[in-house]
Amino acid sequence: MGTGYIRIAIEPLQSFCQQVFQTCGLSEEDARIAADVLVAADARGIPSHGTARLSRYVSGLETGVVRPNAAIEVVMDTPMSLVVDAHGAMGAPVSTRTMRQLITKAQDNGAAFGCVRDSTHFGIAGYYAMMALEADMLGIAMTNTAALGVPTFGRQVMFGTNPLAFAAPADEERAFVLDMATTVVPRGKIEVYDRLGKELPPGWAVDKHGRTAKDTASLLDDMFHRVGGGILPLGGEGELFSGYKGYGLAVMVDILCAVLCGAPFGPDVADMATSSGRVSHFFGAIQIAAFRDPREFRRDMDRMLRDLRNTPPAEGAERVYFAGQKEFEAEAECRHSGIPLLEQTYAQFCDIAAKYGLVPPRQH
Repeated sequence: MGTGYIRIAIEPLQSFCQQVFQTCGLSEEDARIAADVLVAADARGIPSHGTARLSRYVSGLETGVVRPNAAIEVVMDTPMSLVVDAHGAMGAPVSTRTMRQLITKAQDNGAAFGCVRDSTHFGIAGYYAMMALEADMLGIAMTNTAALGVPTFGRQVMFGTNPLAFAAPADEERAFVLDMATTVVPRGKIEVYDRLGKELPPGWAVDKHGRTAKDTASLLDDMFHRVGGGILPLGGEGELFSGYKGYGLAVMVDILCAVLCGAPFGPDVADMATSSGRVSHFFGAIQIAAFRDPREFRRDMDRMLRDLRNTPPAEGAERVYFAGQKEFEAEAECRHSGIPLLEQTYAQFCDIAAKYGLVPPRQH
């Protein structure tokens, strides 16, 4: 199977993914949002959450794990909070609409926070945190996932990769956008290594005996069947590199996303063989004007971020980045030259296109 790369322009790739989602039963608007989130991940250099996942989304829609016409239910609605039951809806559209509502609430009340329970995979958390930027707000987004992470000193999965994102606007500098898993890597990165036939680096995961895991296929299979082994928390193995900090952050995400709104958490969240499982999300929007003049905030952010990227690099390194800078630069390159995709990912597009009578996107 090809492990080389091709490039596809952003707009045709979005259009193709939208057509696929509409064919699978999503409304035109929901399909557009879902496609935009997937392609945004690829454009920002996060292929673990990009269009390589299209086939898993399709499988979820075909098997009914993801419900294209789910009746979204508002469970709790106050001036500063919102709890939504997605009843298995596509994660990206329900998350986008929830974040929009929270931004509106925050405009009226200074801040707002919300949960979406019984949802499905929503893509990159940073997409939703960044929605707050144009409203001069700080944005927060988190999600729990199927249990894939092992606690410090453990060898059985007890929590998800549980990513969190935080976005803060600047003026002349690009925004600060932190988007990270609370495990050393997300499962998607291990899947990328599996597709490339690469061995796992030490410190990423442990096998079912609690020893360093190297083989991607056996690790993914063992995690799915819950026989032991999993991804290490941020910081790595044991206490020496503070793996307990990533462990604590992962549990914090589970508390905010699931315990807070009465959703399944920890090992009660599991994936299916052909699709990601049901998960829950947490979002927040904080109005900067509730604290100070947003223009002054953005100017101070410029100074902070400029100081960070102008820090003298270590010997052998070319430059210092702040969170989000690499992703913005990757996006600019992709808009010019197209999105790089593995040949085997494109082959999956061709299979999906043939199945539904669609035309795969043309290579750039």
